[in-house]
Formats: sequence, structure tokens, C-alpha cells
Amino acid sequence: MIIEKGANNYTLAQLEEIERIEIDLLLEAIYRLYGYDFRKYAFPFVKRRISHRVYKEQLTSISALQEKVLRDSEALMRLLSDFSINVTEMFRDPSFFKSIRTKVIPIINDYPEIRIWHVGCASGEEVYSMAILLQEEGLYNKCRIFATDMNKEILEKAKQATFPLDVMQLYTKNYLEAGGKRSFSEYYKAVDDKVVFHSFLQKNVVFAQHDVVTDQSFNEFDIIICRNVFIYFNKDLQNQVHKLLYDSLSLSGFIGLGQREGVRFTSYGNCYKEFEPSEKLYQKIK
Repeated sequence: MIIEKGANNYTLAQLEEIERIEIDLLLEAIYRLYGYDFRKYAFPFVKRRISHRVYKEQLTSISALQEKVLRDSEALMRLLSDFSINVTEMFRDPSFFKSIRTKVIPIINDYPEIRIWHVGCASGEEVYSMAILLQEEGLYNKCRIFATDMNKEILEKAKQATFPLDVMQLYTKNYLEAGGKRSFSEYYKAVDDKVVFHSFLQKNVVFAQHDVVTDQSFNEFDIIICRNVFIYFNKDLQNQVHKLLYDSLSLSGFIGLGQREGVRFTSYGNCYKEFEPSEKLYQKIK
């Protein structure tokens, strides 16, 4: 099939190859100038997000987006927000948090100190969920939660611990299904059309910018929560990030992944046992 474009004729395959080259050049330029590395993200995901940004910026090509991003840091931040998918909620997948409460907590209960890393924490809903869970189990005072994301703006939002009032009905339902022991409303106060969670839930939480693609391990953790992050990476990058998480997890530590993720077909599949298979909870065994 021949498709006309200006004075030239291109086959569909040629147009797709041109688009691929444009995307590769854009990602390489972002990495070289700004240090953000999306070169090994899953191509269909990258293509969708870039196409969306081309449309939103009212541009005619990916090459035009590259020129704008290289000369306008605000345009870069808009593109980074497109790459940063912030789909989350309090006690998301309640059975996952219930498994943490009933299966993992009894094992780590006697640890003198507990370190937890939430990777890709987005706006912080699951971080505060963990803080509430630990508070109810009497462990919060000896815990340190590190909540990281590559997106600086979303981290600032997470630090506010402020969420829309109209989602509290869903969050309350999730909390109860996750084994909540109190009235969920005790943890926040309503202010106009928003709720603000009480400051004690932030006492042992450290929010920090960190990119698992380019940054290194920074501590050893007893629990790592990295849910629905790997689905955006290609196979090579998945193995690269699995190495980072493996190196960051203590022996006998626990890692929680998303429902469409796992360790079985990675380079580290034999380093874990399936602790709670239905919840994608794994325990490091070597």
C-alpha cells in the first residue's frame, strides 16, 4: 500500500519505521539532556503517551515535539506526567493489604526495626494505607516507610495527604475489606470537598524522588511494594529493575507486585518463593 505524504510516497511500513526512528530520537534526546531514561519502556505504551502529547501540544509530528521538549522544560514536564501513570487508591486490591496484615505482619512483628519501600508511590494513597495498617498492628513506631516516584510534582501532592471527599466511600469499603479495625473516618478530617489525613501518618514516611531505571539501591528493606510498575517496561528493563529490587531486599524479605506481574520468568525467578501466589507476594530465599 502506498500513502502520499507531501511530495513523497511512503508505504505503511515506511511510515511506521519513520515514527519508530522519531520516537527513538526523542527518548535518546530526553535521556542525554535531562537524564530521564524511557528508552526501554514498552514501545506500545511509549507510542501512546507520545502521540497523546503531540495532540495536546497541537503539533504535527513527533520531531516537532522533540524540538519543543529540548527547548522548553515545561513541555518536558508535561510529557513526563504523561509517562507517569498515577492510577491508585487507598487499600487498592483490599485482599493484598489483608494478606500483608494477616500473613506478613506476624512474621516481621518481632523485628527491632522494619523498613518498607513503596516504589512508584504516585500520589501516596497506598503509602498512607500501609501506615494505617501498621498503626493498627502496633508496628508503626518502629517502621520507616520510603515512598519514591520519578515524578516530582506527584510527590509534592503525596506529601499533602489530601484527597477528594467523594472517594472516601470507596476507600472506606476497601479499608474494611482489607481488615480495618477502626472507623476509617478517625484517620482524617473533612475540609470543604476534601479530606486531610492526620499528620501522625506521615511521621515515619520519607517521600523522595527516585527513578528505578536510572538510580541505584539506597537501603536494605524488609518489604518492597512495587505494584503495576513492570507492566510499562520491556523485558530487558524488567530484568534490570528486578536486579535493583533484589539487591535492595533483605534475605527473607517480601516483595509485592501487581496482578499482571511476577518473578517466575525473570532472571531472579529462583531467588524467591511464592509466599501468597494469588496476591503476587513473594519472599526472598537466596
